[in-house]
Amino acid sequence: MKKKYSVLMSVYAKENPGFLTESIESMLNQTIKTDDFVIVKDGELTAELDNIIEKYYFLNPNIFNIISLSENLGLGKALDIGINHCKNELVARMDSDDISLPIRCELQLNEFEKDPELCIVGTNISEFYDNVDNIVSERVVPSSNEEIIKFMRRRSPFNHPTVMMKKSKVIQVGGYGVMKRKQDLDLFSRMINNNCKAKNIPNSLLLFRSNEDNFIRRKSWSYCSSYISVQYQILMRKHCTIIDFLYVLVGQLFIYLAPMWLLKKISNKFLRKLK
Repeated sequence: MKKKYSVLMSVYAKENPGFLTESIESMLNQTIKTDDFVIVKDGELTAELDNIIEKYYFLNPNIFNIISLSENLGLGKALDIGINHCKNELVARMDSDDISLPIRCELQLNEFEKDPELCIVGTNISEFYDNVDNIVSERVVPSSNEEIIKFMRRRSPFNHPTVMMKKSKVIQVGGYGVMKRKQDLDLFSRMINNNCKAKNIPNSLLLFRSNEDNFIRRKSWSYCSSYISVQYQILMRKHCTIIDFLYVLVGQLFIYLAPMWLLKKISNKFLRKLK
């Protein structure tokens, strides 16, 4: 018998209503159905977003659990609140603008069944522009636990919207914590370095919505400085070396200072697998 799992999603006011609908539908159409879909409303939403969420709750009151926050707290804090409301030990993360393939959760559940020691199971992602038929690249992450541990010292070895995690292990290490950005990297570092076994399924099981704004966001000082801050915390916990930290520091400063055309070229050549 397949294990049960919860779905955890956070929604805030600037979400696209159409994208939100596609995202929710993709998780409701999984080959193994969830019995617990937790949506955290991170602050006041638009009327259109509220209507979408209310519609799904009305149609599936036994599945959906809607948590309303009075103010926007940010993704990390919203997810920490949400995970405490998840009723199952296995929790599948999902972003409100991406699309999971129907087989995603079944394949992840299979991995947990085959190896009860696993705490995190992620997948690769396919990135698309405009529509799902326009796949432009793939972010491939390391598959085995040994590769993940090594990769973790300099970059996140997971695609955050794809992970399925054990709730108890997330809470045990302090959840997403206090970082305003890159909370997932900080969480994954604490889990991996607290002997949480991990794996990535070497297939793209999620369609990730990408556009020019993603490059602009990665070039912002807020994003780059947050990445450096998280890596510094990882260094202080002795989960990476000073060489690893300097690698990230120089890399983020380069991203911030480099012209956009050069950043795209390097990203496409070294950080993504082009289609």
